[in-house]
Formats: sequence, structure tokens, C-alpha cells
Amino acid sequence: MRSNQLRSALFVVIQFACLGIIFLTGPWLAKNPPWLALELLGAALGLWTLWTMRSSRFNILPDVLEGAQLVTAGPYRFIRHPMYATLLLVTLALVLDLPSPLRMVTWQVLLVDLVLKLSYEEGLLVQRFPAYAVYQQSSKRLIPFVF
Repeated sequence: MRSNQLRSALFVVIQFACLGIIFLTGPWLAKNPPWLALELLGAALGLWTLWTMRSSRFNILPDVLEGAQLVTAGPYRFIRHPMYATLLLVTLALVLDLPSPLRMVTWQVLLVDLVLKLSYEEGLLVQRFPAYAVYQQSSKRLIPFVF
């Protein structure tokens, strides 16, 4: 396995390990209304993203697939990584709804992993799509108008 493939796989393994810990240590649906609203907001963002990506090839690895197209419509107009934002919103709601030291540390590890993963992915996207650098100037990574 090449170094880049190993790095990509490691990002995904860490991501799924964190998701597994969060989902296996508490309910999958927040009980507290504000956290449930945050979880549903995250789920809605995920569905909007999947709907927007329906014509493209979806990939959990940060590698750019052959035949991939640069998508800048839908939620991608505002943030470059809406699926990562989805994961962070949904899991944050679950962690805040039933906090524990393990769940809070796991969410922080997930956050660091996804920020590193998206940084790596953006480097690949800049190489593959010349228009990506321009797109970066008009959108944020995870939080509209902020980051």
C-alpha cells in the first residue's frame, strides 16, 4: 500500500472508530430538545449533501476518484466539506446529550481527524481541479462564514 493510500485509510479508520465509540456508548437519538434539533439539523445537512452529490461518485476516502467532478452547488456553495460537518454536528449533539469523558475526548479526536483529513483532501483537490483554489476563496471549510 502506498503512503498516500495508507494515510487515507488511517483517516477513515480513526473516523469510524470515533463514530463507533460515540454510537455504542449512548442513544442514537438525542433526548434533550436543543441537542435533538442540532442532530436533526446535521442529518438534514447530510441528506441535502447526498442529494446534491447524487450525480457524482461518493467516496469516504479523501482520495479524488477517477472521473470525479468538482461540486460547488447545494451545501457546497457555503462549505466545502458538508459531510464532515454533518458527522460533527450529529455526533456533537449526541455527546452533549449524554456527556462523558470518553465521549467528549472521542468527539475531539474525531474533530482533529476530520480537520486533518479535509486538509489532506483539499491538497489533492487543488492538484486535480485548477478551479478548486478559486472555489476555496468563496467558501468556508466546515462552518459557513466562519471556518
